[in-house]
Amino acid sequence: MAGYVYVLCAAALWGLIGPLSKLAFAAGMDTVEVAFWRTTLAWVLFAGQAVKNRETRIARRDLPVVAGFGVAGIAGLFGAYVVAVEAGGAALASVLLYTAPAWVAVMSWLFLKEPMGSYKVAAVAATIIGVAGVSLGPGFSGETASSSRAIVFGLLSGITYALYYIFGKYYLGRYKTPTLFLYALPIGSLALLPFTEFTKPTLAGAIPCIVLALLSTYGAYSIYYAGLRRLEATRAAVVATLEPVMAAGLAFVMFGERFSLIGYAGAGLIILSVLLTIWDGARERLRTPLPGQ
Repeated sequence: MAGYVYVLCAAALWGLIGPLSKLAFAAGMDTVEVAFWRTTLAWVLFAGQAVKNRETRIARRDLPVVAGFGVAGIAGLFGAYVVAVEAGGAALASVLLYTAPAWVAVMSWLFLKEPMGSYKVAAVAATIIGVAGVSLGPGFSGETASSSRAIVFGLLSGITYALYYIFGKYYLGRYKTPTLFLYALPIGSLALLPFTEFTKPTLAGAIPCIVLALLSTYGAYSIYYAGLRRLEATRAAVVATLEPVMAAGLAFVMFGERFSLIGYAGAGLIILSVLLTIWDGARERLRTPLPGQ
């Protein structure tokens, strides 16, 4: 039971990212500035943990890949996501973020030579149809959800989020999360810096950024991996798909964001594709014989 509680808490904290970002925007902060401070403040927290636990060593040969992840996986994800939130709303951005498993399936097929079975094809197809659904109909606050900027950056956030799975396949088994973020997060901050327009600091803008770094980044990742130690990875991943549901609920309560009927159907298809991808992965693992069998 404790494992489920941890993962649910992590999903809830991730679900805060969109609404908190909108609060920072409302306080006058620049879009990418929010991502920059989230990245930089989270680095201070992860770096402190890594130094305290003496988990700072990383092989020199791995540094270029970790740096590349900092640019694409950190700056790419954090930056694209806040732009999607600003352009189309917190609910839409969260749903498009969860196209990531479909991108993982495609990347694994292209780069890792993993088979593209019928369930993976169905999941990718459901994702494409789902994205079309959330892109149609009335949007939020009088705007259209089909805004090309919102859709492009929302999908980009999903693609860059997918890199976490590919990167993690090779490196999370070698290093602790604080160790990787110790090196990747400052690279992400530097990559965001040229696109950041700094505004006059205010308490109303600083508080959401601090909460984003403390709870939705450092806290969420730490709690999620604590949950993984108590749950099967598949079960944890299924529970974490509650994030876009929570984000959409908060966006509706706080900002009045809502989808059209076809948009809700599209969002449901995207979440269904996530569950289908996870279920297919579990099915494949069950069919794989254990060593020595």
